[in-house]
Amino acid sequence: MAKHIVLGKNGEEAAVNYLISKGYKIRDTNWRFRKYELDIVAEYSGLLIIAEVKSRSGTYFEQPFQAVHKKKQGFIIEAANAYIQKFEIDSETRFDIISIVARGEGFEIEHIEDAFYPRVK
Repeated sequence: MAKHIVLGKNGEEAAVNYLISKGYKIRDTNWRFRKYELDIVAEYSGLLIIAEVKSRSGTYFEQPFQAVHKKKQGFIIEAANAYIQKFEIDSETRFDIISIVARGEGFEIEHIEDAFYPRVK
């Protein structure tokens, strides 16, 4: 398996474990809607949390969270709307980014709450 695929899988696993350690209840991981994917869907303090995970081996070019551009945010929002409708969820939704940087045998984790908001078209 390619190194970046392994890094991504390990980063998502680290993000799930991080959220669980903070008291989040994980509803789904890698939930798909059409060609879009929600990395982590969780619940915390009465909120539905949609967390996008970005993993990198370093920060030379950019921080991982910087890769979640407006177009990517739109895809996440569209998939989140489908998730909310499918499971008939009636709670506020928060969009987070979990930025993962590999450091030796471990990871540096930055959790950005309310990283972006749905836009009105």
